[in-house]
Amino acid sequence: MNISTRFAVAIHILTLIDSNKEGKSTSEWIAGSVNTNPVVIRRLTSMLQKAGLVTARPGVAGASLSRSSAEITLLQIYKAVNAVEEDSLFSVHEHPNPECPVGKNIASAIVPVFSLAQKAMENVLQEVTLEQIVNEMPEI
Repeated sequence: MNISTRFAVAIHILTLIDSNKEGKSTSEWIAGSVNTNPVVIRRLTSMLQKAGLVTARPGVAGASLSRSSAEITLLQIYKAVNAVEEDSLFSVHEHPNPECPVGKNIASAIVPVFSLAQKAMENVLQEVTLEQIVNEMPEI
């Protein structure tokens, strides 16, 4: 019932790639930092590549950012890894009692609020760049 960890891991991946401009950012190296399997990293890197955020070639070690970290927003990353479907950040329980006046009307009362809350969060993500995240890292 929460945002997929793919979002946080994707930010981690891109932050590592940005901080390792002179080295090779292999899936094995990134996986060591994320503490996960390199297959997970390759899967997410593929999603980031399809979104135009990274450049990577199958069979060639290493990935790089497709553009500067200042030009990549957290919203772009969020959307690239399908962290959550549109208007589905918050779920409404299924099958409330249709005989109950609250049960039959609760979804129509709260779904618009949930949608506004998701839009507000996405607006914040649009204003934060990967560069800002990189700059928060004390040892980079």
